[in-house]
Amino acid sequence: MEMPKYDAIFMVGPQGSGKGTQGKLLAKKLGYFYWEMGEILREEAKKDTPFGRKVKSLIDAGHLLEDDELYRILNTELPEIIKHKRILFDGVPRRVGQGAYLIHYLNQNGFKEFATIVIDVPTDESTARLLERAHHEFRTDDTAEKIAYRLDLYQKETKPVIKFLQGIGDLFTIDGVGSIEEITTRINRALGVE
Repeated sequence: MEMPKYDAIFMVGPQGSGKGTQGKLLAKKLGYFYWEMGEILREEAKKDTPFGRKVKSLIDAGHLLEDDELYRILNTELPEIIKHKRILFDGVPRRVGQGAYLIHYLNQNGFKEFATIVIDVPTDESTARLLERAHHEFRTDDTAEKIAYRLDLYQKETKPVIKFLQGIGDLFTIDGVGSIEEITTRINRALGVE
């Protein structure tokens, strides 16, 4: 297996696209450090601090953090993360400003080659998967109303990030409908790491 040339890979897709599952599998296969923003935020939300309580209320409501709130977390986490020379980012950036901030930081620290994997899933498929997840895991952000809001937010706020990321590296759009194995195969084939 030939290793990809990328210093960092970004996993992008609507909630319920399977990007977390695929991100973990790909990071493990390639030996990349896997960094999931959602997990970091859920850990932050458990803290009984003013910031932790704010993060919790935003998550519970299905809202995204404001950029400056996200930068606060990135500034805390990134100095440690960039010690890993190859990183797979899942769930960040969600807005163009966050993308510019993150790329600038990574460039400053020697990260030059980037790839973005967009897992493309129709809205009705994402909704069905998220409602299914809500039955199995108790997630306060997985009600039908909050799911619709978050998927709408993805279209409005995160889709423009894809265009931005395409301008700074390779972009691969993957059909996200199918079994986990089928989607994994598509990603591996796109990256040339079968």
